[in-house]
Amino acid sequence: MTRQVRAGATVVIGIDIGTYGSKGVACLADGTVLARSRLEHDVSTPNPGEMEHDADGVWWHDLVELCRLLLDGLGDGIEVAAVSITTCGPCLLPVDAGGRPLRPGILYGVDTRATDQIARLSARIDGEVQGGTEGDARRGSDVVMAATRLSSQDVGPKILWIAEQEPAIYERTARFHTATSYLVHRLTGHDSIDRHQAAYFAPFVSAAGDAWDLQHAVGLDLGRRLPPIRWPKDIAGAVSADAAAATGLPPGTPVLTGTSDGPTEALAVGAMESGTVAITYGTTTTLMTFAELAGPATGLWVGDGFEPGRRCIGAGLSTSGAITNWLRRGFARELAQANGAEMAEANASLSAEAAASPPGANGLLVLPYFSGERTPFIDPWARGTIAGLGLNHTRGDVYRAILEGIAFGVRELVEAFRAQGVPVTKVRASGGGTHDDLAVQIISDVTGLAQEIPEEAIGASYGAAYLGAEAVGLIPAGSRAADAWVRIARRVDPEPATAALYAERYELYRRLYRETRDINNHLARAGVGA
Repeated sequence: MTRQVRAGATVVIGIDIGTYGSKGVACLADGTVLARSRLEHDVSTPNPGEMEHDADGVWWHDLVELCRLLLDGLGDGIEVAAVSITTCGPCLLPVDAGGRPLRPGILYGVDTRATDQIARLSARIDGEVQGGTEGDARRGSDVVMAATRLSSQDVGPKILWIAEQEPAIYERTARFHTATSYLVHRLTGHDSIDRHQAAYFAPFVSAAGDAWDLQHAVGLDLGRRLPPIRWPKDIAGAVSADAAAATGLPPGTPVLTGTSDGPTEALAVGAMESGTVAITYGTTTTLMTFAELAGPATGLWVGDGFEPGRRCIGAGLSTSGAITNWLRRGFARELAQANGAEMAEANASLSAEAAASPPGANGLLVLPYFSGERTPFIDPWARGTIAGLGLNHTRGDVYRAILEGIAFGVRELVEAFRAQGVPVTKVRASGGGTHDDLAVQIISDVTGLAQEIPEEAIGASYGAAYLGAEAVGLIPAGSRAADAWVRIARRVDPEPATAALYAERYELYRRLYRETRDINNHLARAGVGA
């Protein structure tokens, strides 16, 4: 989609490379979207617990195509003031001395391959397993409460995994990149990583997230392989001639250091004030807010945001939209799904089936841990569970139970925020899941929270564009200009009639996890030959 604009208009481009899709927007300084585009892609799952992207076939391909789609039709004389990139993260990609990928990129917390490395690094650091109840604190690869504990969201153990499992690749590695830093390097030839994603390189980063700390990297020769740390709004470099030829971007265009999608999704919906929490519905569901926080927060992610003094506090379900995709692909094959439009129609059809099932899904209860879990507890061996199945149940019942299970997971994250003194008074929602009215309503019903959905619910790419506009001075830093970018389209209020039912089911949800954890952990290990 494009809008007719006058020659000489100045735009910023925001690009978001996600898990199953990528989005791009071209915006004026007041937030008006002149062009937007979306691409679909898939993930590779070479082994159980492993999720990867082809760095050039997905990340770079999508960036190139999105830039060309956005620029096409804007007309001559349009000035591109900046390019700002955000990606699913933190991912991990080793490249050689020429900047070429040495293997597919390892995805963020949904990739749980480094369980043994997590356990050994944690033991090396702590001397013992920390957190959780006495019953929870077994060995490091079992469930533990997330505080300073390492989890599948952390990059450090995955670096160690490459060193141990793919030593020839590690030896050839000149630089470790995230998805964001790799794309910035492809555009500019310069290396950098933002402070927010650097914080996830634990345990090889300082507590403040502003410098590498290699005391636990003995024998890895890691220092020369890590990029310089910068703020997301810093200009990393300019579009090179080669990148300009590939993307259509003007050579010399400023490129931000960028960051991952969590902070930019919060920025996209105006969740910058304490108490306002951004919920993003996508392949995973994430919660992000910004607040002052003196120390670590148990069960949450804490890292730098966009500027000094305010920490980015987040949490996320490892799988949410990925589960509905799984059901659609595996159990709704009669529905056309060849392209984005058909998939949207298929999702709408399934949602209509789920809407015909009453609250409580006719007695079904789902644990949404289809790829382990990372917050508010760490259990890479957790698995999905559908309890209460009978011959009377329909596909719509199962679909509704999945939506309710995701909502129970969101409620648990909201309670984790509040338990750590992080207020949750206002919720702003974005992402593809906002198009499913039933799913959003169930989230409000289960959590008891109203949700505001902005007109532009495209998410991280929009937030990246705002960050770019601010970085190059089109928006005065610290101004209220973000208010013009965030216009609320609708509000979803909880339905009081379901409160008692969902309160009871939530307690059963938590109990179901506790009582099936050992069985699911055993089955998950058996499934990978452990």
